[in-house]
Amino acid sequence: MESSILESIGVEIIGVMSPVSICMFLVVLLVYSLSSSSSPSSAVSDIRTAANLVYAENPSDTAAQKLEGALLNALVFVILIAIVTFLLLLLYYYNCTSFLKHYTRFSAFFVLGSMGGSIFLSLIQRFSIPVDSVTCFILLFNFTVVGVLSVFGTGIPIIVRQSYMVCLGISVAAWLTKLPEWTTWVLLVALAVYDLVAVLAPGGPLKMLVELASSRNEELPALIYEARPTTVARAGSRGVTAGEPSSAPSSSSSSAIELQAVSRDNKDRNRSQGGRNDEEERSPLVGNGGGEGGIVDEIAERGIKLGLGDFVFYSVLVGRAAMYDLMTVYACYLAIISGLGCTLILLSVCRQALPALPISITLGVLFYFLTRLLMEPFIVGTATNLMMF
Repeated sequence: MESSILESIGVEIIGVMSPVSICMFLVVLLVYSLSSSSSPSSAVSDIRTAANLVYAENPSDTAAQKLEGALLNALVFVILIAIVTFLLLLLYYYNCTSFLKHYTRFSAFFVLGSMGGSIFLSLIQRFSIPVDSVTCFILLFNFTVVGVLSVFGTGIPIIVRQSYMVCLGISVAAWLTKLPEWTTWVLLVALAVYDLVAVLAPGGPLKMLVELASSRNEELPALIYEARPTTVARAGSRGVTAGEPSSAPSSSSSSAIELQAVSRDNKDRNRSQGGRNDEEERSPLVGNGGGEGGIVDEIAERGIKLGLGDFVFYSVLVGRAAMYDLMTVYACYLAIISGLGCTLILLSVCRQALPALPISITLGVLFYFLTRLLMEPFIVGTATNLMMF
């Protein structure tokens, strides 16, 4: 029994950390490949997004001006995200599920087609790949359409769906690495704080979305990465239906890790049959959660899920670190993975949806500045003076 539990823990953790690591690694490669100057960290960003509407950072600005402008940018961006999330909550409350599904599909199509296409064209120009415009358009169109069908279609192999979810994260993260440096760091911290409030606060929009979806026993249309295929345990049924989409609640702009819930009826039935299969298939990371009152009994069995926003902002952090040096990238990567591991441990204890950004982003930002300000000068100084320690 102990070996099976340890085995299942490893599968759960690897199933979440592997795609996150792949996404961060590919974003770092893109940053290095598409960097047009020897010191990209000093370059001025030429993109205008909701994250830098108020203030456009200039290298000649003072540190106080950059900090003030970055704080304003982060405040506006977080307010916009809160407004959109509450709007989505309102639409879902009034059963506009069809509109939300189409909106999510359009978002995926737009990200793959525009941001992914921009990266694709940049790679073609950077490496002088001989591709004509017609072939390029056909390839990009097919990639985008197949991606949308894979993410939202049924009967698609889970590995294809997971691959396209990683591609979506890479596309957005690589685009956001073009933001100014000060805005990027302040924005990451602000998003981690917002994520904590939105998921755990009583009136948080993501918490309200999860509770509303739990009360309806429905799945919210969202870009969510599933670590493994899920099975559905229907209320009042005598068995478990495999291969159907999970009806677990998931937030649309989520950066929350969700638990796999097992209905009490199903758990009691497994125990009455000896519980052997239950020991082999479930891990300590799985438990009852996600609802209040008697809602838990009707929630579907689901695996650990990670919001697309987590992939994006983890990768933005290491992508920004890649603009400094590789030592900082290693430190930030280890900090993010450690924070994700801590979140998984808390997940097994709290047994409810948890925000995945706060711990990882806090550790990542902290390790970035510690490495850049303390470790890097120390390592370089000792190596330059041929000292060993």
